[in-house]
Amino acid sequence: MNIHEYQAKELLRKKGLPVPIGKAAFTQDEAERAAAWVRNETGNPLVVVKAQIHAGGRGKGGGVKVTKNEADCTAAIRKILGMQLVTHQTGPEGKKVGRLLLEQGVDIAKEFYAAVVLDRQKGRLVLMVSTEGGMDIEEVAAHQPEKIFKAVLDPILGLAACQAREVAFALGLKSAGMEVVNAACKFFATLVRAYQELDCSLLEVNPLVLTKQGQIMALDAKVNFDDNALIRHADIEELRDLEEEEPAETEAKKFDLSYVKLTGNIGCMVNGAGLAMSTMDIIRFYGGMPANFLDVGGGATAEKVTAAFKIITADPAVRGIFINIFGGIMKCDTIAKGVITAVKEVGLKVPLVVRLEGTNVELGKQILAESGLNVVAASDMADGAKKIVALAGQVAA
Repeated sequence: MNIHEYQAKELLRKKGLPVPIGKAAFTQDEAERAAAWVRNETGNPLVVVKAQIHAGGRGKGGGVKVTKNEADCTAAIRKILGMQLVTHQTGPEGKKVGRLLLEQGVDIAKEFYAAVVLDRQKGRLVLMVSTEGGMDIEEVAAHQPEKIFKAVLDPILGLAACQAREVAFALGLKSAGMEVVNAACKFFATLVRAYQELDCSLLEVNPLVLTKQGQIMALDAKVNFDDNALIRHADIEELRDLEEEEPAETEAKKFDLSYVKLTGNIGCMVNGAGLAMSTMDIIRFYGGMPANFLDVGGGATAEKVTAAFKIITADPAVRGIFINIFGGIMKCDTIAKGVITAVKEVGLKVPLVVRLEGTNVELGKQILAESGLNVVAASDMADGAKKIVALAGQVAA
């Protein structure tokens, strides 16, 4: 689950992390009042107008404007609120800006990058920092990996004091004095604690800044949460912005389906995350592009399978569907019944290739064969991938 910047900053503020003074707004009048409040609170005419969408690169796309007076601020509010903001993460269609963050201007001395992430290979949390604040960390990793410093955290001790100092020194903060180093150490320790207490999957501050007044501050924040832990955080669940989320992904959540929309044209329905990843890989190997990741789970019912099929077929980009099921807990006849129900309800306008293996496989194949549906059977995963890539290529866009 993702949230907006202003929501992330409020959570960090409550955890004791320094963030700029700011207020969110949903209308032009609210935004102008919020900007006036910020100027009054800070005694500073500088106000930053920031578009709030679930995507990075907002500044490059024209969604962030530093204003020096009330007239400039009003003009920026009118321009940004309601605009179709296009960034490298939104795709060419962009996202409509429905809310703004009005925030104090900050005198920046230096910009850094900081994040807490889970290193799945090590099975440990990692505090990752870089002197290249404000840049896409992927670009830094690709072209200047030496500028990324990582501290691997002990699962019991967390961030040790010596590690916090090493991180601060790696950012060159020692030259700013030990008072700044100590402030940075406190910031990093609090950041790690916030990640753990909020059950995050990512907590990123970019840029983390050192102000000219010697303050360490989170100038921007991105927080993603582990969906499986939201049951412990009803207050965070309430922050969800359904308008920002992919409608199909929202629909999938209703049926406890793991669905992620992708950019290809071959819809995938698979049981098990590992098999789903392998299915997408083999489709790519044979020259196709998956349109989605969809894991119906090990114990899916016919109802869930029907819902999954409807979600896939609702995507206008889909030119073919590959159902790849290995029945362990899930039975192949359950999949077959769900597919038949879904096809009868929504119809089948694109090729469908089905590979079934495992529990009740012969019964599942028999049910499909006797259904009268135009289903292409596959002997194994590779055979299924070859067939759906070929068939999808024959369907006109």
